[in-house]
Amino acid sequence: MYRRENIDKNSHHAETALSIREEFEKREASFISPLGMLSSNSRGRACPEEPCPVRTVYQQDRDRIVFSNSFRRLKHKTQVFLSPFGDHYRTRLTHTLEVAEVARTISRAMRLNEDLTEAIALAHDLGHTPFGHSGETALKEIFSPDFSHNIQSLRVVDILERNGSGLNLTYEVRNGIINHSKGFGSIFPSDLKGKACTIEGQVVRIADIIAYLNHDLDDAIRSGVITRDQVPKSCSAVLGKSHSQRATTMILDLIFSSQVHGNKIDLQLSKPVFSAMTNLREFLYENVYRSEKVHAEFVKAKKMISEIYTYFLSHPDDLNSRLKSMEIDVIYSYKVPQERVISDFIASITDRYILNLYNELFVPAPLV
Repeated sequence: MYRRENIDKNSHHAETALSIREEFEKREASFISPLGMLSSNSRGRACPEEPCPVRTVYQQDRDRIVFSNSFRRLKHKTQVFLSPFGDHYRTRLTHTLEVAEVARTISRAMRLNEDLTEAIALAHDLGHTPFGHSGETALKEIFSPDFSHNIQSLRVVDILERNGSGLNLTYEVRNGIINHSKGFGSIFPSDLKGKACTIEGQVVRIADIIAYLNHDLDDAIRSGVITRDQVPKSCSAVLGKSHSQRATTMILDLIFSSQVHGNKIDLQLSKPVFSAMTNLREFLYENVYRSEKVHAEFVKAKKMISEIYTYFLSHPDDLNSRLKSMEIDVIYSYKVPQERVISDFIASITDRYILNLYNELFVPAPLV
């Protein structure tokens, strides 16, 4: 049907190409559950656009995210261990890819929209600071107690990318980004606040937990922060002893324990798996995230961020030149508080960048 020799370069090209997207949207309606989100039913974009002749709106969103500057910078941002030298430690990018794979597996099994799920997963941490949650904590303290990486991720896709024009993503992807984060709160929020409007967005939320529980445990053992023998036996007995076993248990349990009630799906886990995941998360918080070894590095990172923040308050010209090199300077041509500009800059840069910047600004250079 779509062989090149059958496509006229003029009038027939647009008509034939358009049918590619339309045909896929028809296919979606045939295999996606009535409870999933069809691309053709999207609430659209803040700035309306002509539809792509080949891709659905969620496929477009996914591509825009993957080709963004913010996505590329994730490769040099910390997951848990700050600027690790080991090749096998997770970064914010590899975490993002693992979340996307877990979320796609769940969505496929539940006959949901995989493209929507993947787009949300790939974008969910675009606004994460350097140095992981220590960077986020620092900006909460010195910029605003309301600062959070999920809100910043939405700011990235709405404003910071494309030098002020943003990525113009669909409503459903943006809603999934803002509602993906739970901190140490409930795995399944009990009210609508904090819950994505689509099942696909809710899947990303739990996929995020499944991913970090597994890979943070792996990295903590690899780093020597904990030993394998310290992992609660009650968790291993239910979830398994290896990364593969734990991930498989959590994913399958979510798929087969979730319930359909009328026109909605309630994502659920069985009591044994939910209890084991909750206990494992508590174990990681107490023995890894708040461990003396990790916390000591986080304190250093917070100090670096605070000093850089203070420096740019009194050196706006230096900040502006750096914003230009990062291709986010145009958005500040209108009046924006300097504190907001600095926080955007700090949240955008990588661990590697901030280490070099700190040395440049505060470490004396030897005379040549």
